[in-house]
Amino acid sequence: MNESLTGLERHEGCQRLADYLEGVKRNYEATAQVLKHNCEVNGHGESCYKLGAYHVTGKGGVTECLKSAYSCFMKACNTKGKKSVDACHNVALLAHDGRGVEGGTDVQVARQYYERACEGGFAPSCFNLSTLFIQGSPGLDKNMPSALKYALRACELGHVWGCSNASRMYKLGDGTEKDDQKAEELKNRARELHGQQKERQLKFGE
Repeated sequence: MNESLTGLERHEGCQRLADYLEGVKRNYEATAQVLKHNCEVNGHGESCYKLGAYHVTGKGGVTECLKSAYSCFMKACNTKGKKSVDACHNVALLAHDGRGVEGGTDVQVARQYYERACEGGFAPSCFNLSTLFIQGSPGLDKNMPSALKYALRACELGHVWGCSNASRMYKLGDGTEKDDQKAEELKNRARELHGQQKERQLKFGE
């Protein structure tokens, strides 16, 4: 038991070193090397997530390669660490737009990983799932009840457009019975969230 704890502490220590090299020293090459070791050798999820982000932009001298980023995000998603939910969302995004996988867009993979991130409480994934079901595509049929379910979940998690879409669906009776009262409630919730966002931006800018 103690051995595995020490291993875990060691991996956390490597991640802290990477954060220090990046945030304090601004030495991105050294950061990338630590992240690479901690991801590939130790399988540390947070390091894999960060390394994936480096591969997206080519930061720290790593290859700018979305397929490498996809592979790092996939590892991070499967480790159940701090960044696993964000990583699952990124896997879904790269499968959705086709840049991270061989053979172009893969909606089934996108759907699977959006679902995982949505279950983990990641609002943008719930919203993107809703959009997938509204639009439909080869390999995934339109499904308005599912679209509504995920729009409502996104709304619950504070996603403005999730509330807007759900409101519109209740208004039109899309995927559900028409319900003007519910449509109005959701529209008001969207307004409220939008107001809160603007307020946060103002405070941040002060």
